[in-house]
Formats: sequence, structure tokens, C-alpha cells
Amino acid sequence: MGKRVRKRFELVVGLKKGHKVTPNKLREGKKTPHVATKAQKQAKLVREITREVCGHAPYEKRCMELLRISKDKRALKFLKRRLGTHARAKKKRDEMSNVLIQQRKAAAHK
Repeated sequence: MGKRVRKRFELVVGLKKGHKVTPNKLREGKKTPHVATKAQKQAKLVREITREVCGHAPYEKRCMELLRISKDKRALKFLKRRLGTHARAKKKRDEMSNVLIQQRKAAAHK
């Protein structure tokens, strides 16, 4: 009698569990894209119109108040609690300070 060839089934447990698939082959020197894509023109336009219609969120207004009285660090801590990460908070703080600058320019222009 010859050797029996054992059939491999999709395992439920163990190291090779689950449905068998062929892995995607990447080109040499390329890594998977982890960089967030830049916002497209239309998305920017929609956000801009939404901001005009709806105005700022209450937490953004509070942040602007803190920035008006030059409490940058307190504004950052406040935004970090609301947004979750330090990087998002820094980005939002910069955005809000730019809004304040634009408001001051508009007030001076009138």
C-alpha cells in the first residue's frame, strides 16, 4: 500500500486557522500606504459651506475664548480632552487661532 495523502482542511483553531487566502504581493521597496489622503477640493468646499451655515461647535467657541485671553496651554489641554489625541488638539488649536486672526483682520478692515 502507498502513502496516504492527508487532505488539509480550513482549520477552526490553531496557527493556520481560518479561510485560506493568497497574500497580496507588494512591489519591492514599497510599503503599505498608511498616510491619510489629502482632502479633495469638493470635500473642502462642502466643509467650508457647512462651517458658514452651522458656525462653530460649542467646544470650538470655548477654545477660541481661551485663546483670546492667551491661554494657549489650557486651550490645548481642553482640546486634547475633547478630541482624544495631542496631534489632533494641536491641529485644531492652530485652526482656531487662524480663525481668530481672520476675525481680527475683518474687524480692522471694517
